[in-house]
Amino acid sequence: MDSKKLNPNWLDRSLFPFKSQLMEIDGNIIHYIDEGEGATLLLLHGNPTWSFLYRHIVLKLSSHFRCIALDYPGFGLSTAKPDYDFTPREHSNIVEKFVEHLGLNDLRIMVQDWGGPIGLGFAGRRPDLVHSLILGNTWAWPAKRSKGMSTFSKILGNGFARFLITRYNALAKWLIPAGTNRTLTESELAAYMGPFSNPKSRLPTWIFAREILRSEAYLAEVEAGLANLRGKPTLVVWGEADGAFRKSARLLLMEHFPNHHVCLLPEAKHFIQENAPDKICAAILESVL
Repeated sequence: MDSKKLNPNWLDRSLFPFKSQLMEIDGNIIHYIDEGEGATLLLLHGNPTWSFLYRHIVLKLSSHFRCIALDYPGFGLSTAKPDYDFTPREHSNIVEKFVEHLGLNDLRIMVQDWGGPIGLGFAGRRPDLVHSLILGNTWAWPAKRSKGMSTFSKILGNGFARFLITRYNALAKWLIPAGTNRTLTESELAAYMGPFSNPKSRLPTWIFAREILRSEAYLAEVEAGLANLRGKPTLVVWGEADGAFRKSARLLLMEHFPNHHVCLLPEAKHFIQENAPDKICAAILESVL
């Protein structure tokens, strides 16, 4: 991938002043940033975001941690191979191979949204590589138990929604502003919309919506793997103004991870990394992580 593709005209590098690095995994070109020194903090995004979501946290914590954030194939500055299906199971396997390629261990893993099932799936398979967990607004079990999530998947994962999402980028244009508690700048919005500039590039965002219900078997495996992580130190950072993941999901995660601390973010909506980065970073630094 040439430098032009790593510096597209929609990305204001003053907002994302990190060195972009690339790794090939199974024919996919994975973009990631690797900033700072110290214990490794692995940052995993959800839908329809990419490593740009973690820019504030990387800037604040790279003096304390080695902060690594990657983009899944089809997201951000990563490129998927032709037969990649953009399922959470595939993304989780990419994360595992990424960690292996870099020789990472003793990981502090932060997840949010689909980053939860993706990252906790990997962590449950490889608990030997995990030191502790930072859980944002997410889940780690079959979504059919949640009426809200099931409804979301049925509405946005059907064929008509596929047309709207791939034709008009409807999911990103709606969800990004709706999930933040401030008005994003034009440059910030451009960075979030830029990876989804044509119908083909928008398909992965629709697949994530569909897979909330369709990936039931994978999500059941993720939940089963939580037993391998039960004793890990865990920080729960939770946006209480999120319309997607509510108190019931937070309480269930706390049951799975009894060795936990909680940092509630009363005004934060879904994208807590945009809404409350200072509070999140302070909580991470104050926790025994």
